[in-house]
Amino acid sequence: MKTNPSGMTRRDFLAATGALGLGSILGPSLLSGAEAPRPAMPRRLFGKTGVSVPILGLGCMFDIIDNQVILRQTFDHGVTYWDTAAAYEKGGSERGISMFLDKNPSARKELFLVTKGQYHNFPHTLDESLARLKTDYVDLFLLHNVKSIEEVDRPDVRAFAEKAKKDGKIRFFGFSTHTNMAQCLAGAAKLGWIDGILVAYSFRIMHEPDLRAALDACEKAGIGLTAMKTQGQRQGADTPEQAAFLAPLIAGGLTPGQAKLKVVLENPQIANTCVQMPNLKLCRENMAAALDPKALSTADRLALARYAAATDNSHCAGCARLCEPALAGSVPVREVMRHLMYERHYGGAVDARALFSELPAEVRERLARVDYAPAERACPHGLAIGSLMREAASRLA
Repeated sequence: MKTNPSGMTRRDFLAATGALGLGSILGPSLLSGAEAPRPAMPRRLFGKTGVSVPILGLGCMFDIIDNQVILRQTFDHGVTYWDTAAAYEKGGSERGISMFLDKNPSARKELFLVTKGQYHNFPHTLDESLARLKTDYVDLFLLHNVKSIEEVDRPDVRAFAEKAKKDGKIRFFGFSTHTNMAQCLAGAAKLGWIDGILVAYSFRIMHEPDLRAALDACEKAGIGLTAMKTQGQRQGADTPEQAAFLAPLIAGGLTPGQAKLKVVLENPQIANTCVQMPNLKLCRENMAAALDPKALSTADRLALARYAAATDNSHCAGCARLCEPALAGSVPVREVMRHLMYERHYGGAVDARALFSELPAEVRERLARVDYAPAERACPHGLAIGSLMREAASRLA
């Protein structure tokens, strides 16, 4: 079994920090009351902002109001990058963070607080978020769910960002993207006024040449990068044969989720990984993975690569620029795929049906009637787009 320089095995390290047991990760507030020394969460510079952020962030797309212990535990262990949005829990996520700040006002200066809003009413959305968060400013405000750089490269968007900074309501501005990520990143690198981007990025797609080139361009432009969707969730459950590819990770003392997180963190261009952690078990596992100094082994990487290849035809990689034009733009394939993935993997944390219901009625009605053969031919990953769209029409209605 692999060891770190101290001679401790990875399994021992992860057990001590909470991956396989309670350990010190839970801290004195939930254990015996005895304070135990904790390793510091590693930090990286966030682009050209001059601000350092922890490499692990808390994605707050769950019931924050009833899970204040998660905020306490992550904060106490140096996970001080918190990501929320006006749409999460219909504003409940932001209100849950404000509850924590009400009780812990001194914590605000240590947090790197991120929220997001839709383009249609930026100033109003930002003001509403600040009111729900009960804070005067957010560290990073993001235009939510960008599909094309043209949505960002607009005089009014830049004017909004500059005014919000001047008014002290935001420190930095950027966008999030789950779709056409490489193209959005490459476009942002040319603008000169984007501070940060939250981008879907995982072991499945991180080796794609266009995405690697786009990350290089963002690094050169000084844009801070946060990775989300690091688990590379797929549509459907693993077969026993597919799950077997991950067995070497478990034998080496890692959960599959920890390995997927660590391989993303090994890219120094990623300043932060935004991970949803709606329970203490996930908090322990992810914090232990972020603290683990040992690089993944060749066997670990091979296991992830083999698993990715075996399940490639059930993961939407976000390249809507290929499949959606093949349908003449009649169906927002990527959006529907995302809603279906939320319903499958996020449980009650995300109201996937509510998101789906926001699509125009005519789009929802045509999902089951479209001929998806052209889109399936255009998909480089071989997804059964037609059956997935029809499943979404039935499952999310």
